[in-house]
Amino acid sequence: MTNWMPRLPTDATPRYIAIADSMARDIDSRLLKPGDKLPPQRNLAYDLGVTIGTISRAYALARERGLVAGEVGRGTYVLDRDAIAREHDAAAIKLRASLMPSPGNTLRMTSTAAPDVGQAAIISRLFAETLADEPLSSIDYVRGIPDSWRESGADWLRVGKWRPSPGSVVPTLGVHAGLMSVLAAISAPGDRIAFEDLTYLATVRANAMMGRRLARLRSTDDGIDPVDFERVCAQQHPKAVVIVATINNPTLSTIPEGNRHRIAEIAHRYNVWILEDNTYGGLKDDAPRSFAEIAPHQTFHLGGMSKSVAAGLRAGWVACPPGFEARVINAHRMKTGGAPFTLKEIAARMVLNGEAWDIRDKVLDETRRRVALATRILDGLDFHSDPDSPFIWLRLPELWNPGTFREALLSAGISVDVADEFKTGPLEYGCPYVRIALTGALSETDVRRGLQTIRDIASNPSLCYDYSE
Repeated sequence: MTNWMPRLPTDATPRYIAIADSMARDIDSRLLKPGDKLPPQRNLAYDLGVTIGTISRAYALARERGLVAGEVGRGTYVLDRDAIAREHDAAAIKLRASLMPSPGNTLRMTSTAAPDVGQAAIISRLFAETLADEPLSSIDYVRGIPDSWRESGADWLRVGKWRPSPGSVVPTLGVHAGLMSVLAAISAPGDRIAFEDLTYLATVRANAMMGRRLARLRSTDDGIDPVDFERVCAQQHPKAVVIVATINNPTLSTIPEGNRHRIAEIAHRYNVWILEDNTYGGLKDDAPRSFAEIAPHQTFHLGGMSKSVAAGLRAGWVACPPGFEARVINAHRMKTGGAPFTLKEIAARMVLNGEAWDIRDKVLDETRRRVALATRILDGLDFHSDPDSPFIWLRLPELWNPGTFREALLSAGISVDVADEFKTGPLEYGCPYVRIALTGALSETDVRRGLQTIRDIASNPSLCYDYSE
């Protein structure tokens, strides 16, 4: 074991990054040689006068950069990157040649919209019926909300035994528009809105465009941590928190019911609104109780059809706490121009006549088949999946980082979303992940081909040297 000691700068660089940077410099200068064993984390933390958590983050960052490898019970060792490259060079050249794509034929594994299960024919028929039944309404502005739109929304938003009152339901142009409308109705420029630090960024960016500030919550395997949520509430006083409680995008976390009760109690104590985004939860039959059921006077519950029926319908609904329906209706009208009659009417008819539920069941069956396919093809790799989720969250093998892995995939004609596309800001921990979508416009044949390519590239880390700067 080496008695290596990092040389740390006196500037404001975070300690864990400075330690990993020092390690990289010493490896490049051969002060640290391939095979050298680094000091135990506890010893190095004591010598440097920092916490063991700082050393753990530094070692994790070094692993993400491909500098070292760790083995349980043996410690952390400097990698011989040149030897690895030589060992795999011939195989990498052969594999790379076999993966070269046809020009302009990129397979985009980035959409989590509902797959094709024949819904276009149903939508086409309902479109014609709606135009025939309501010719004037279909070409005019929407001047009110029909009861059928509220009833259908109350049915579609149901979670377990909870069903919102139809009078509390507001139809929206999808979940995203609903979230922005609620935020506009309950907050003002300068207010802080809390999001997990790994989440769907379009909502975060739109929130910033409205002049709201960001409060970040640490992502965990169980979603929002109640302890961290209380810390943020006490220190930053957010006006609202946006929660993807069931099948978070991209981490796939689902908040346990016990934690939901704790989070709801904290939100009540600090007077924080809960915006429950149930975009993916609509595909989960056995989800825990919703925040809207646990804290009905504190929660706006949102859902839609994009993942379970058809994204092109832009069908969404929000169930509001008592007294907020008019505010959200006005905010939605001012932000979007209003809900188009034809699309809202088609969505309502599909729910009330049962066809939306039939499509949802077919989409869920197809999604489960594709997740099972991914589980078989990617066997041996480290990834998170849920049988009801249209995407998986793949942890990259050592040596790969998300950027170089994306470039390797693009050269093979595959496009995926890397972890950076979900970060609300710099993370204090390594995040060597990519999100792989399995649905959208992809056929099962496309999914199979894409997953096999991803497996082949992920299993050959020597390819990453072709994409280093």
